Amino acid sequence: MASFLWTLCLGFLFLASGTMSAAPRKPVDVPFGRNYVPTWAFDHINYLNGGTEIQLKLDKYTGTGFQSKGSYLFGHFSMNIKMVPGDSAGTVTAFYLSSQNSEHDEIDFEFLGTRTGQPYILQTNVYTGGKGDREQRIYLWFDPTKDYHTYSVLWNTFLIVYFVDDVPIRVFKNSKDLGVRYPFNQPMKIYSSLWNADDWATRGGLEKTDWSKAPFVASYKGFHIDGCEESVNARFCKTQGKRWWDQKEFQDLDAQQYDKLRWVRQKYTIYNYCTDRARFPTMAPECKRDQDI
Repeated sequence: MASFLWTLCLGFLFLASGTMSAAPRKPVDVPFGRNYVPTWAFDHINYLNGGTEIQLKLDKYTGTGFQSKGSYLFGHFSMNIKMVPGDSAGTVTAFYLSSQNSEHDEIDFEFLGTRTGQPYILQTNVYTGGKGDREQRIYLWFDPTKDYHTYSVLWNTFLIVYFVDDVPIRVFKNSKDLGVRYPFNQPMKIYSSLWNADDWATRGGLEKTDWSKAPFVASYKGFHIDGCEESVNARFCKTQGKRWWDQKEFQDLDAQQYDKLRWVRQKYTIYNYCTDRARFPTMAPECKRDQDI
């Protein structure tokens, strides 16, 4: 029953209780052009299967990327991605939400390339009011270059949850009561890009991009957006409190989801800013809630 709710509402195997008919099923084979447009190096994007699948290409001249047509204030956003195979050291495949000004809010997935045979690293980060430095890094428990996997964000007024397939890998809770800014009044666009970052991406920049392996290709499909679309100048979504992601079932994880999150923490987490006393002698206020997980 618990798994059924999250499948119905989000299209993934989330775990909750009861049912909620108001939330739609995840769309199947949504064309890229329905919700997204290229942003740069248009000739480095290949369109497949009638535009329901695309490939981003990185070579020594340029990478490429795309963004959503609309800006959104809360919702559920996902992408099915197959990462760059083989020797991908120095490359970064990014999927993130970001607002449009200097004191921006941002919700990041960054997949850091690797030498052949080494595991990919997934880095997540949260910016609020222009402040970031909230990195967490994990190894994935599968090879993300072999098949498509679903990477998604649930964002409401209570929390931000990062999911890999059906597994919550990170929760960032609204901690305004602790003096921490939270993304609640700046609509965000959704972005993705493939680019060269060999000054930092792999082993802190020690491993450089091998351009003899280019072009590097990341593949995408399942361009799912279920959010409250607003202009970039909007302060509050007109449907705030009326959409499924604001309902009680989605204001926190349940016990089984927390078990999955703890499993990721114990087995696959390799860096958490909340425990980095060398970099942050004083623990960030929101980490008090992170430690309770």
